[in-house]
Amino acid sequence: MSARLYVGSLAYAATDDTLNELFSQCGTVVSAKVIMDRDSGQSKGFGFVEMSTDDEAKKAIAELNGKEVAGRTINVNEAKPQTDRSSAGGGGGGRPFRSRY
Repeated sequence: MSARLYVGSLAYAATDDTLNELFSQCGTVVSAKVIMDRDSGQSKGFGFVEMSTDDEAKKAIAELNGKEVAGRTINVNEAKPQTDRSSAGGGGGGRPFRSRY
């Protein structure tokens, strides 16, 4: 079973390879992804790392949370499952339709 980690407060110059190299010190990295802005192509300052075991993930949290990397103190914790955005409601707005008759 693999464990997914959230990594926050990354330097904007961080790349997938940067994350992979950093977390490989704690065990086997299954995947490492820095989230990029769609429009500018620049890092959003956070990413996700998937470690091969829960023990390696716990080790990564213990060793890397609060560590200074590229001048920034990073946050590392267990990633929460993504919520379903389709049922958020909303959409549209404006005035309700009223008949004059």
